[in-house]
Amino acid sequence: MKTQRIIAILAAALAASVLAGCAGAGPGYGGGAASSSQTPSSSTSVGAADLSTASTSLGTIVVDGIGMTVYFYDRDVKGERASVCTGACANAWPPVTTTSATPTVHGVTGTVGTIPAASGKQQITIDGLPVYTYAGDGAPGDVSGQGAQGIWWVVAPNGTEMKSASNGGGSW
Repeated sequence: MKTQRIIAILAAALAASVLAGCAGAGPGYGGGAASSSQTPSSSTSVGAADLSTASTSLGTIVVDGIGMTVYFYDRDVKGERASVCTGACANAWPPVTTTSATPTVHGVTGTVGTIPAASGKQQITIDGLPVYTYAGDGAPGDVSGQGAQGIWWVVAPNGTEMKSASNGGGSW
């Protein structure tokens, strides 16, 4: 119990430092103002797939292998072989990566592929767009990056941006 509390405090501190560090990094790096933490649904086999789906306050969304919410970045170009989110952006919005050229998915109906990632791994794409998690999301099911600066969007299982479910994007 004490270990869980320490982990929660460290995660909160990390999230705060990431947000503080991104304040001067340029547009698009910070997160939204709201967070809605819910755990992935029991039908989700988190950990068994690179991508799967989970039920959150925004509805059913795409999550990574540990249940963290997956986002699209409006500045990426569909079909490009590289992400435009690098440096400070990639610290705040880590790419969802895999070691496989054919990621394992459950419940995702959009077309899943990969592009080379800076780490030497493969960054996962859905319908030709790279996907990311948000460092400000502290737990599986958090959606605090939704609508950030009007350019970060939660991904629906069919590979579309969930723009209509924006939390307002907040300021950073």
